Amino acid sequence: MDEDAWRAFEPFRHFTGPNASNATRHRIIDDLLRERLSADRERRIILIGAGFDSRAFRLSGGRWLEVDEPQVFAWKEPRLPAAESPNPLIRLAVDFAAERLADRLAPFADPDPVTIVIEGVLFYLGEARIRELLRTLRAIYPQGEIIGDVMTLAFFRAFGQPIHRKIVELGASFELPARDLADVFAGEGYTQTGQHSTTQRAAELGLLPWYMRLMLRISRRFVDGYAVRVFEPS
Repeated sequence: MDEDAWRAFEPFRHFTGPNASNATRHRIIDDLLRERLSADRERRIILIGAGFDSRAFRLSGGRWLEVDEPQVFAWKEPRLPAAESPNPLIRLAVDFAAERLADRLAPFADPDPVTIVIEGVLFYLGEARIRELLRTLRAIYPQGEIIGDVMTLAFFRAFGQPIHRKIVELGASFELPARDLADVFAGEGYTQTGQHSTTQRAAELGLLPWYMRLMLRISRRFVDGYAVRVFEPS
């Protein structure tokens, strides 16, 4: 976090619940990856929309492929060089507006079981682009499980509006499918095999204020509406 990053974060500083949930989703995914790498240290991990993810440097094991826009890696690489990662790490720059992800990923196709992480991305895509992404991943990684954070439309309408207005001010916007993501994934040949509530886990870690912990007792929507989910090819 440099000074520009802290300035960008300042309008979000008071969003206690969302900030806790974002940190917790990352922790949940960390723990899921640790489980997989404990069983298979050579497992390939693909990060779609990797951003400033540092897991290849923090976790033990894995063959890592980070995928994101060229400008992201242009900023990231001088500060966290891939060559200095303790685990094998490749950064694949993709101009998502001008290039087909399928073409760029094709050299990294793998018929063996892999884990694909899509974090902080799905709720910006809308159903049509999610389905296109799933078709691409299924073709290139036929045994690839997907771990991603999922926000339901009901949760967003009930709890997500204030922070979303700040996101819109920065030029982005959520585009949540009306259908549950499990149904969208099922249409592309995936089955949901796990669900981990970010709000429940944040409470367990002591990150939520008392009134949000109370919400966990009275609102199923608050418990289940934002979660890390695991999908596997059917």
